[in-house]
Amino acid sequence: MTKKTKEVQGELIYGLHPVIELLKAKRRKIISVYTTKPTPKGWQEIEQLMPQYPVAIQYVAREVLHRMVDTTDHQGVVAWVQSFAYRTKMFNPATEKFLLMLDGLQDPRNLGAILRTAYCTGVQGVIITQKNSVPLNATAIKSAAGLCEYLEIYRAPSAESVAQELQKAGYNLYLASFDGQDATACDYKSPLCMVIGGEGFGISKQVYKYGTPVTLPQRTRDISYNASVAAGILLFMVGKQHKIF
Repeated sequence: MTKKTKEVQGELIYGLHPVIELLKAKRRKIISVYTTKPTPKGWQEIEQLMPQYPVAIQYVAREVLHRMVDTTDHQGVVAWVQSFAYRTKMFNPATEKFLLMLDGLQDPRNLGAILRTAYCTGVQGVIITQKNSVPLNATAIKSAAGLCEYLEIYRAPSAESVAQELQKAGYNLYLASFDGQDATACDYKSPLCMVIGGEGFGISKQVYKYGTPVTLPQRTRDISYNASVAAGILLFMVGKQHKIF
């Protein structure tokens, strides 16, 4: 009985790209798939990527999919899959030189957009703080277009504890903030970790003593970049400076 329960533990994800990337990555098991008849656009690619082990495919009305994931943004595909496997060990500065830490993000769409950018810019590891942060849920995975399936993601209990651990390990922390040095002129020293704070309150105050604040230029001080946009600009600059792409 215990073995059977373990086999069916998982989570729902939705959308063509999340399911396609999950199948390509081959990092977690797909248990069952729900779709419609006629099948949606892109279904043929999913069929071609299906593993050899049996996967239950159930054809249901679109309204059933709406209720399953509480959104109409599923593109006609919902999958019950093995839960995301988070990394259990802290990153190694000798081999994983480009990290990203997300401190207190509240919007799952921002989380997903940032994870998508992290993959595109060559980030080797992502740290998500559990305190006051949105989890990596189906909405975030959809916003990431499934590219989170390729990332090493570590969940830390708090921002301060992991910042202290990163600094002790030899990482240079750069903190996206309003009162730092010009982010476009900064020399980002490796190994490094870029820290992005939450949408409302930014980076936790306790973290500032562990890193260097950097600020993106903007027209006036009474405005700010969206968290995912700021992350995209900063990660791109680091990746470009270190010739990752």
